[in-house]
Amino acid sequence: MADVKAPLYTSDGTAKGDFKLDAEVFGIEPNLSVLHQVITAQLAAKRSGTASTKTRAEVRGGGRKPWRQKGLGRARQGSIRAPHWVGGGIAHGPKPRDFTQRTPKKMKRLALRSALSARASEEAVMVIEDIDWSSPKTKQAITLLEAIGAGGKSLVVLGKLDGTAGRSFRNLPDVHLCEPGHLTPYDVLWADQVIFTSHTVGSVGRSSSYEVSESDFVKDEGGDS
Repeated sequence: MADVKAPLYTSDGTAKGDFKLDAEVFGIEPNLSVLHQVITAQLAAKRSGTASTKTRAEVRGGGRKPWRQKGLGRARQGSIRAPHWVGGGIAHGPKPRDFTQRTPKKMKRLALRSALSARASEEAVMVIEDIDWSSPKTKQAITLLEAIGAGGKSLVVLGKLDGTAGRSFRNLPDVHLCEPGHLTPYDVLWADQVIFTSHTVGSVGRSSSYEVSESDFVKDEGGDS
């Protein structure tokens, strides 16, 4: 398997050569069918599924026959709450449902590796050696992104200890922050470039112990997904 490399930068945007990526994660042939299925499942899990309409049995009123069956020259009617009446019930309308799809873990891991490999083949993966900023400043984050040529939407993968960097990036509208354990294929494909630190890219490289985020594939019972 050929070596896969990404440009390496310091926290001020100075180029420091190349960083060797794990070929098993960043250098495979993308499986587009699995990638499509997993992303479809992820987006489906985000649907709230709260749309609801009333059937003719649930609409208030309409219990009495509006006119007698025969003798008036009009079509027979049994209720003014039938679906063809204004204000009547809805036929075959939406009801609350759960859109969550079951997706095997192996498919999720393969889809994530496919997405990362696709971005790496496009030279859209970058690595920052160490973000050692003393205080959180959005201006520092903007300067870094401009220095490394990251235009458009950026996915920045930070660790739990990178709180200063996270507070620096979080106010930028075109930047999405993510921890290694919550990285999903949709996040990777949403971004024009994926930016790792030298610590987080190593976490993703340990593919045998790496788990794809399960929370993005399960509806949140506490509120809308």
